[in-house]
Amino acid sequence: MLRYSLSMLALAGLAAGCAGRPRAAGPAPAPAPSGAAAAAPAGGASASSAAPRQDVLIPPAPVIDSSIDYVFAAEHSQEADSAADEAVLQKLADARAPGAADDDATDESTGGEKALTGTAATWDIDVATYNSHDRVQYFLDFFQTHARDRMSIWLERMSHYEPMVRQRLQQEGLPGDLVYLALIESGFSNNAVSTARAVGMWQFMKGTGRLYGLRVDRWVDERRDPVKATDAAARYLSDLYKKFNSVYLAAAAYNAGGGRIGRSLDRIDDDDEDSDSLYTDAGFFRLYDTKLLHKETRDYVPKLIAAALIAKEPAKYGFAPPAAAEPEAYDSIVVPDMTGLDVVARLADTTLAAIRDLNPQYLRLATPPATRSVVRLPAGRGAPTAAAYAAMPASERVTFRTHVAGRSETTTSIARNYHVSDRTLLAANPGLRSGRVRAGRHIVIPTGGAASAVVARQMAEPPPTLYHRVRRGETLAAIADRYDVTSAQLRRWNRLSRHARLRTGMRLRVTPQGGSGAVLATRSKPVRTLASGGDSSHAHAKGADGGDGGKIAHTRTHVVRRGETLTAVARHYGVSVSALAEANGLTGHSKIRAGVALRIPA
Repeated sequence: MLRYSLSMLALAGLAAGCAGRPRAAGPAPAPAPSGAAAAAPAGGASASSAAPRQDVLIPPAPVIDSSIDYVFAAEHSQEADSAADEAVLQKLADARAPGAADDDATDESTGGEKALTGTAATWDIDVATYNSHDRVQYFLDFFQTHARDRMSIWLERMSHYEPMVRQRLQQEGLPGDLVYLALIESGFSNNAVSTARAVGMWQFMKGTGRLYGLRVDRWVDERRDPVKATDAAARYLSDLYKKFNSVYLAAAAYNAGGGRIGRSLDRIDDDDEDSDSLYTDAGFFRLYDTKLLHKETRDYVPKLIAAALIAKEPAKYGFAPPAAAEPEAYDSIVVPDMTGLDVVARLADTTLAAIRDLNPQYLRLATPPATRSVVRLPAGRGAPTAAAYAAMPASERVTFRTHVAGRSETTTSIARNYHVSDRTLLAANPGLRSGRVRAGRHIVIPTGGAASAVVARQMAEPPPTLYHRVRRGETLAAIADRYDVTSAQLRRWNRLSRHARLRTGMRLRVTPQGGSGAVLATRSKPVRTLASGGDSSHAHAKGADGGDGGKIAHTRTHVVRRGETLTAVARHYGVSVSALAEANGLTGHSKIRAGVALRIPA
């Protein structure tokens, strides 16, 4: 599930981006503290704005590479991988099978580690009692067939994060095997974004993430930070476990929200003399046999059990056991103001890919302005990086600048004035065409080479135009809060009167378009959604933001510009990559050429 317009993973081999030691290819490992470096920079290293020191050698900026194609190829590669994740996770959410649940699989869990017959593996969640449940068996088959290729990748990713996640869960008094929730949530992808706009490895909604201390804004999204998000998830799961006294009820509440699970238990309790028996793992399977939960929530625990069975004994189910991976140690520095991650990479003598992997929470490839920010570095690089940063003039901490075009200026004259190539200038300014530039237009000038051109392009790219499909029971105020806007803005962008009522299926614009009001678009019939009310604080109603059960009408076209990707176009129009690809007979792996007209699904 790609949620960045740029892929930094494949930049490890881009010599023009940053000099130094490339990291081995593969999934981003979970950062773990190296001594005291996690809490503070190594050796007390704190980057300050002190005057440049003459005895510290600052690595020179890389030479400008006139070929940006390699960078865009890397972007396509990551998009293809993320699109493959998205497709399988959506299939997992929508998985259906005939047959009723196994009514006999409702024995109460006795807790502690249990082993299945014929295996030496043990689990600290109750896998033994429920492994023969119909839906557990269905998802075991699903992971081995429909999701086999991605499951292999997810298990490999998991090996990097598992030690850190288990330790944090156990610190909260929770079973370490709840680590497998992240496997069925996101495939251990920090870039994952659901159709309900839950983000990161633990798939937090914005409100829940902020409630548990995660920063979420246009510069930083700590839901993508594996360490901070894991800490928040562990505290959230701990609160749910204390409320329901059951691992499986807590897991279901993580998916659907504690309020929905509590109300569903209350409805069963009305006809049950022994209410305490409901607050057990068996109580979840009592709920499973009712229609009080959405299908996805009912299936959530069987998916968890199936994932736990495979992850603990991959060879038994035909998967290659992932190589054991120790959590990667890291150092860090504190930067006092906006700083480009490519600059940090150069000073740390490593690649932009390495810094990006360690700091996925920075959305715009730079730390936020006017903010003291911690930037993780490869282990052992803290002190020399901090020293080089302190010696660097503040004006060089961001490798781009802006130019206001004057009369009669052209892209060629501007590029020549700043000693960059036309190609690099155009790559850094999406939508800018070669030739005369309109007077007064702000042009981003990359100053540090090909990788910096990509950073500048990311910084210059305007926020995408997004739409929200109204679900049953939603209010304008709730939608405004979700997208960090005001109700008045939503009314203005959608030409709604103050007393207008929302209808299920309405499509609302949730960002401005070109600074002008937007016309409200609706369908003639209400859109069928998977979510129908409830208070889901985690809100994993897959498909809730625009899925409609019927055929999609193609109402618009978009002509692809140079450097645009399938993901960038999908984000701009507020549709999923898979829907856009299907509407144009493409796959998530397809590349798109400049000048091609894409049909945009409504």
